[in-house]
Amino acid sequence: MSKVLIIGGGIVGLTSAYYLQKKGYEVTVLDKGDITDNCSFGNAGMIVPSHFVPLAAPGMIKQGIRWMFDSKSPFYVRPSLNGSLINWGLKFMKHATAKHVEAAAVPLRDLSLLSKKLYQDLAKEPDFNFELANNGILAFYKTEKAGEEEAHLAAKAIDLGLDMAVLSADECRALQPGLALDVLGAVHYRDDAHLYPTKLMNALLTYLTNNGVKIERNKAVDKIEVAGNRIMKVFTGNQAWEADQYVLATGSWSPAVAKMADLKISLMPGKGYSFMEPEPEHRLTIPALLCEARVAITPMNGQIRYGGTMELDKINTHVNMQRVKGIVESVPNYFPDLKPALPAEKDIWYGFRPSSPDGLPYIGRSTKRENLIIATGHGMMGLSLGPATGLLVSQIVAEEAKVLKLEPFSVER
Repeated sequence: MSKVLIIGGGIVGLTSAYYLQKKGYEVTVLDKGDITDNCSFGNAGMIVPSHFVPLAAPGMIKQGIRWMFDSKSPFYVRPSLNGSLINWGLKFMKHATAKHVEAAAVPLRDLSLLSKKLYQDLAKEPDFNFELANNGILAFYKTEKAGEEEAHLAAKAIDLGLDMAVLSADECRALQPGLALDVLGAVHYRDDAHLYPTKLMNALLTYLTNNGVKIERNKAVDKIEVAGNRIMKVFTGNQAWEADQYVLATGSWSPAVAKMADLKISLMPGKGYSFMEPEPEHRLTIPALLCEARVAITPMNGQIRYGGTMELDKINTHVNMQRVKGIVESVPNYFPDLKPALPAEKDIWYGFRPSSPDGLPYIGRSTKRENLIIATGHGMMGLSLGPATGLLVSQIVAEEAKVLKLEPFSVER
C-alpha cells in the first residue's frame, strides 16, 4: 500500500486525507499543534462561490493605503523591512489589475462550486452533521458607493452563472424579520452556504481516526531530508517519517516548511480575529457580510460568530484589541439590535490566513521535488475551498484525471 504523509491538519490537510483514504492510501497527518487552534476552527464558516474576485484587485492598493492609518480598519499592513513582505507586496501590485480579476473569476468560481457540492455530499454521510445550511449570505451596505460596487459584482456573478439578487432594505427585512436593520440594501448571494467549523473538523477527525488514518499532534516538522529531486524523510525532533509521497498543507507556515526542502512559496499570513456570543432567540438566520466594515457575522451552534480584519504581518501571538474593537463597533451600525460586548482577550480567537500575492491558492505537484504536492495559499477561503482542494490533491497523488484544470493554481506560476 502506498504511503502518503500530509504535513498540516487544517481543513485542506484533513480533506486531502479523507479522499486519499477513500482511494486506499495509507495516510499519516502531522500537525505542529493539537489541531484545534488552526484557522479551520475559528473561521466564519462560510462557503462562498460569490467570492470570485481575488484579494489582488484594482482599488485594493489605494484602499489599503488609506486603511493603514486607521488602527480599527478592516485591512492593515504593518510597515516593515521584512524582505518577504516587500517581495509579496510587489507581486500583489503586479496582479491588482482588471485583467487578473477577469482571469481568476472562473477558476475561483469552479473551485468553490465543487467544494459546495462536496460539502453537500459529505453532509449526507453518517456522523457528518456539521450544521450545513444552504440559505445564502446577505451582503449589507449602507452607502450608495458600496451599493454600486455590490450591484456591479452581482451583475458579473450572474454572467458567470451564479444566483445573486440585489435587494431593497424592505426586502432584506422580509428575509431577516427578527432583527432591526439600518441599511440601504443588500445583495443576496444565493449560491453561498454556511456550516459550523468545529463540528465539521471534529467529524473529519473522528472519521479519519476510525478508518486507519494516523493523526499525529504536536509534531512540528523541523527538518526535511532531500536526495536528488525527491523528499526522502521528514523529521519532527528526533523522529523520522518516511512516505512515498508528501503533501504540504501547512497554511501560513508553508514558506518556512517549504524552505527546509529548498523551495520558495510566496505567502503572507493575514491575521484575522473572531469571537462568539450567545444568541438564544435565533434572530439571525442568514449569515451577513457588512460591506463597508468588512465584517462577517454567522449564526452557528445557537450562537453568533463575529469575525473580520486582515492584518499582514509576521506570525505573532499579539492580540490587537483595537482591531477587535473595530469589529464590535461596526455591528450596531447595521444591526441596531446586535450590540456585542468587547470580549476579554482570553475569549478572542485569532488565526492566520495564508495569502498568496495574486489571491489564488497553490495546488499542484512541485516540479523541483517530484514526490511533493503543495496545497496552500487559500487566504480567507480555506474552509470554502478545502474539500475541492483535498479531492484535487488525491487525484494528483493517484495521477488520475483532474476534475478541474490546475494551471491557474500552478505552484510555479
